[in-house]
Amino acid sequence: MAAIGKIRSWGPILVGAIGLALFAFIAEEAFRSCESTNNDRRQQVGEVLGKKLSLQDYQKMVEEYTEMLKAQGQENLNEDQMNQVRDYIWNSYVQNQVVADQAEKLGLTVTDEEMENILNTGTNPMLMQTPFVNQQTRRFDANALKDFLARYKSQSESNPQMAQQMQVLYKYWVFTEKNIRQELLAQKFRSLFSHCLLSNPVEAKMAYNDGEVESKIELAAFPYSSIADNKVQVTDADLKAKYNELKNRFTQYVETRDIRYVDVPVVASAADRAALQKDFAGYATELAAAEDPAQLISKTMSGVPFLGVPVLKTAFPSDIAAQLDSISVGSTSKVFETKADNSLNVVRLISKQQLPDSIQFRVIQVAGTDEKQKTQADSIFNAVKGGGDFEAIAKVYGQTGEKTWLTTNQYQGAPSLTKEQQEYFNSLNTMAVNEVKNVAMTGGNLIVQVVDRKAMKDKYVAAVVKKPIDYSDDTRHAAFNKFSQFVSANTTAEDIVKNAEKNGYKVQELKDVQTSQHNLANIHSTKDALKWVFDSKEGSLSPMYECGENGNHLLIVMLDKIHPVGVRDLNDERVKEYINGEVLKDKKAEQLMAQVKGVNSINAAKAKGAKVSTVEQVSFSAPVFVQSTSMSEPALSGAVAGTAKGKFSSKPVKGNAGVYLFQVTDRKNVGAKFDEAAQEKRLSQRAMQYAGNAMNELMQGAKIVDKRYLF
Repeated sequence: MAAIGKIRSWGPILVGAIGLALFAFIAEEAFRSCESTNNDRRQQVGEVLGKKLSLQDYQKMVEEYTEMLKAQGQENLNEDQMNQVRDYIWNSYVQNQVVADQAEKLGLTVTDEEMENILNTGTNPMLMQTPFVNQQTRRFDANALKDFLARYKSQSESNPQMAQQMQVLYKYWVFTEKNIRQELLAQKFRSLFSHCLLSNPVEAKMAYNDGEVESKIELAAFPYSSIADNKVQVTDADLKAKYNELKNRFTQYVETRDIRYVDVPVVASAADRAALQKDFAGYATELAAAEDPAQLISKTMSGVPFLGVPVLKTAFPSDIAAQLDSISVGSTSKVFETKADNSLNVVRLISKQQLPDSIQFRVIQVAGTDEKQKTQADSIFNAVKGGGDFEAIAKVYGQTGEKTWLTTNQYQGAPSLTKEQQEYFNSLNTMAVNEVKNVAMTGGNLIVQVVDRKAMKDKYVAAVVKKPIDYSDDTRHAAFNKFSQFVSANTTAEDIVKNAEKNGYKVQELKDVQTSQHNLANIHSTKDALKWVFDSKEGSLSPMYECGENGNHLLIVMLDKIHPVGVRDLNDERVKEYINGEVLKDKKAEQLMAQVKGVNSINAAKAKGAKVSTVEQVSFSAPVFVQSTSMSEPALSGAVAGTAKGKFSSKPVKGNAGVYLFQVTDRKNVGAKFDEAAQEKRLSQRAMQYAGNAMNELMQGAKIVDKRYLF
C-alpha cells in the first residue's frame, strides 16, 4: 500500500512527463511538415492562378524546347540565347495556364479528331518546321509522320540502339504536337471572344467615315509651354484630387524595386594595350609570310576560324568584312582596332573569286583504301567521264546518285575544316558544270559531278587574327584591391553615395527592377546580386560582387525602395512628378481657355498670340500630329470630325500639349466606294485584336508570381 501511495504521489510528475513527450512528438512532426513545405516552396519557380510551377517541371520544359532547337540545328546557345529560351517557356506557360482556365470554364477542348484534321490538312506553320515535309511538294506529309511513329514504336521493342537515335526526333514531335494543341485552344478562345463583338451596317458606315473622310483645317495653337510653370500655383489638394482621378494608372501587377549601384568595369591598362600591340606586330609579320595560316590562327586563338575555303562576306564579322575589298589579294592589312567589340585585328586576303553561291552535284561513294577500291573508283570515274548515265552507274553500286544542292551557308559557319574537307569544298566551288572529279578521302573515294551552278558571288579566303583588348591579371588585381578597400571603408549606403565620386567611382540608379530580369544593369552573371535585391530590406548595402564576362565587373548595390503589388501612392517620386505635370496642364488649360474666350475666327486667335498653321488629312480614326507643339492630339481629331465644313470650332479643345481653336476649310472622301461587306470584315478582324487585348487583362488578373531569379 505504501508503494501504491508513493506512485500516486508521482501522478502529476508522470502526467507532465508524458505530456512533454507527446508535445515533443507532435512538435517534431509539425517541424518535419513545415520543413517539407518550405523545401517545396524553395523549389517553386512561379505561380499562375494559384497553380505552382516546380523547378523540375520548368527545367523539363526548357530542356524540351532546347532539344527542339538542337533538332533544327541551333546548338551551343550562349547565355543571352538561353535567357530568351527561358523567357519564351515562362511566357508560354503563363498564357497557356490562363487560356486553359478560361477554356475549362467555357467547356472548350481540342479533340483528337481536330488534331487529325490539322495533320491531314498540313498547313499549320508549326508542321512546316518539322522534318516531315515532303521535299518535292514542300507540304507536310502526314503519312511520313505516321510511318516514323510506327517505326519508333517497333524500334523501341526490337532495336534499343536505333530507338535511342530516333529519340531526339520523337521528342521534337511530341513538343510540336503539344504546342499545336495549346495554340488551337487559344485560337478557339480568341475566336469565341471576338464573336461577342458584333458589327452591323450602321457601325460599318461610321467606321468607313472615320477613316476615309478627311478634313483640312486652319489651326490656332496655344501651347502650354507659353506659360511658365512658376506662374501656376499647385496645392496639395490639387495633387490629391488629380491622383484620385488617375490612380488606376499607377497599378502595378508585380513587385519592383529601385536600386543604386556602383559598377567598376575592369579594362585594359595602357601597359596591357602596349603589350598586345607588340604581339600583333609580330602576328602581322608571321601572317604575311605564313605558308599555312591555319597554324598561326590556331596558335593565336583568334576569334575568327580559318576554314581555307572560299566563303561569303557574311562569314566574317562586320568589321573584317568591311576591310576585304580594300585589301589586294596576297596582301596583309595594317593592325586595326574595332571599338564595337573592343578588339585588335589583322587580315591577310589569300584569294577573291567570283564563285557560285549554290552548287548542285551528285556523288558515288567508294569505301575502302586498298588497290581494289582504288581501281573501282578509277573505273567509275572513267565511265562517268566517258558519258555514262550517272544515276544508272550509282544504282549498280547500291546508291541513288541523286542530285543535291549545296549553299555556301551550309559550310561557312563551321568552326573548322580538315584538309580533306577543304579539298572537297574547293573542288565543288571551282568545278565546271558536268565536270567529274575523283576525290580521294581517308575512308575511300568520292566520284563527284557538278550538275548546276547558280548565283555567282564574290567569295573570299582570308586569314584573320582577332583578339579582345583584354586586361592583365595585374590590372585586375589592382582594380579589385582598390574597390575592396573603398567598400571596406564605407559600410553604409550613405557612405557609398557620399564618398564614391572623390574615390573615382560613379553611383548610378535603376528604377523598377523586376524578378523576371536575368541580370542587373545589363551586366552578365549578376544572378547573385539580383537575388540579394529581392531578399533585402530598404536601405541595405550588398556585398561586393565579381560579375560580368569572366569577372570583368565589380559591383555593389544599394536597395532604395520596394514597390509592392498594388497602387502606388502619391508619395512615390515618379507618381508625384506625373501628377504634378497633369495638374500644371489643367491649370494652364484653364488660363488659356479664359484667354481665348469669345474668339470666333483664326485671325482673332492669331491676335491673341496663337501659332497658326494649316493641317491636312485629319480623320477621326487617327490622332492629329501638331507640328507647333510636337504632339499627337486625339481630342482634336474628334472635335474636327464633329464640326461642319466651313465652320469655326464652337469651343476650345484641351489637348495634351496645348489648347486649340480651328476652322474646317475642306472635307472630302478619299477612300474607295463604301463596301459594307468588306467594312464589316475589317471590323471583325479588329475584334480579334480586341480579343488579344483581353488576354492581357486576364493575365494581369492571374496573380502571376515569377521567382525564376532564385534559380
